[in-house]
Amino acid sequence: MHRSSIDWALLFLRVSGCLLLLGVHGLPKLLNFSHELTVIEDPLHLGAWPTLSLAILAEVWCPLLIILGLLTRLACLPILAVLLVSLFIVHPEWSLAEGQFAWLLLIIFVTVLIAGPGRLSVYGRLLERRPSAAWIS
Repeated sequence: MHRSSIDWALLFLRVSGCLLLLGVHGLPKLLNFSHELTVIEDPLHLGAWPTLSLAILAEVWCPLLIILGLLTRLACLPILAVLLVSLFIVHPEWSLAEGQFAWLLLIIFVTVLIAGPGRLSVYGRLLERRPSAAWIS
């Protein structure tokens, strides 16, 4: 596959996955913070406020970084942590069909973690100047 096709595919994957996560989970939590404090599950017993704040970090701020291609691989880690906690601790009873959205997001963000942001990103532009920084992306 031509290098530019891969970069466009990674851009599409990053942006579409992040927009789904932001739209379905992140922005509703951020915009309805007070209400979400009363309904959020606290599987790690951190308290509602810290749990919701960590969810917002993973579902709002990390997707924004990934869309830009800033600290992309690092920003995938909180998202993956929230997805794994959701699937295996909060909703272990879910069938594959019930958890399919979480599984698809897991597939998207593991792929982005492995591949990095590609050249159509802020780091991609930096890497064109300094290839030794590829591991940071």
